[in-house]
Amino acid sequence: MRLDDRDLLILKVLAREGRIPKAELAKRINLSTSPAWERLKRLEASGIIESYQARIALKAIAPHLVVFVTLELDRHTPDSFQTFESRVAAEPEITGCWALGGGFDYLMQIVTRDIDSYQRFMEGLLADGKVARYYTYVVTKPVKEGAPPPLDQLMKAADPGGEA
Repeated sequence: MRLDDRDLLILKVLAREGRIPKAELAKRINLSTSPAWERLKRLEASGIIESYQARIALKAIAPHLVVFVTLELDRHTPDSFQTFESRVAAEPEITGCWALGGGFDYLMQIVTRDIDSYQRFMEGLLADGKVARYYTYVVTKPVKEGAPPPLDQLMKAADPGGEA
């Protein structure tokens, strides 16, 4: 799907303000409400807009710990990757997981109550013996999170006539 400047504006606004009223969105992108709504529906239908979510201030709800874990499986077969990824999908404490190229197989983000609950969680995850090694990185404070993607820079790289 080809995106024009107005489509990009819609994405930029929604990345920062997902609950913006349709009329205000239309005003911000300098269109009337109906054409803006049609563009928004087209972006949703194409899968470019995947979902709308609320960012929750966990520290306002309960004490918690955020941990990043790099992990290497003991075997590098399609079956072992699939089994591990299915396990990850079923664990609510794992709030993000990325397959990596390079030294480690996965980077996981884990949110749990405290270091003791993290340790119990990891012991359960490691119980099947299919993890060769892992390293834990405890987040001491967020510096930058939830930032919208750099759409302008990405689109320049994707446009052969644009500047790289």
